[in-house]
Amino acid sequence: MYVPAHFKPDDAEVLALLGSGRAANLITATNDGLLATMLPLVYDGPEARADVGSWGALLGHVARNNVQWKTSAIGQAMVILAGPDAYISPAWYATKREHGRVVPTWNYITAHVYGRLVIHDDPAWVEANVRRLSDQHEGTRAEPWSVDDAPAPYVSGQLKAIVGVEILIDRVEGKWKLSQNRSDADIAGAIEGLEATGERDVSAAMRDLGRGG
Repeated sequence: MYVPAHFKPDDAEVLALLGSGRAANLITATNDGLLATMLPLVYDGPEARADVGSWGALLGHVARNNVQWKTSAIGQAMVILAGPDAYISPAWYATKREHGRVVPTWNYITAHVYGRLVIHDDPAWVEANVRRLSDQHEGTRAEPWSVDDAPAPYVSGQLKAIVGVEILIDRVEGKWKLSQNRSDADIAGAIEGLEATGERDVSAAMRDLGRGG
């Protein structure tokens, strides 16, 4: 991924995205071509387990009928994690009013994660993963749903229909493209424009950089 220096995040920002619980695209190169699956993932940081490297691991599951887990990957697997993104109108820039030499762009947060894909066709591993995913997304609700709320035979049948996947991460390329190459006045204008159109996740990320008001 092309990452100019001014769009390069620090490691703490990348780790926060890895642990954000967002769904991601798992991509593998195979003898049958590229295969991809969008799936939710949980994150084990490097401190969580002794068998992972400095970037940790991402864990999830796919349908048993999904051919991706059955098809051997050539080389590393890739996971594309996306944070918030939004269109940026040049009309929001102060420099548009000064000289007009501005064009539209897109602001976004993303990380490309590379590592070894490991398959876990093991009921205990899969159940633990399902429980972690559920707890991660239900935990903030006033009345969180639990796997144990469903009948045990039903849960058992559902678990048989999925297979665990894990990406042992070797390296991560992150890109936080949030108008860092623009003036403070242009950033402030872009934040104002984003908030006027309801794109508050992107404007909040821009404010977190400490510029533009």
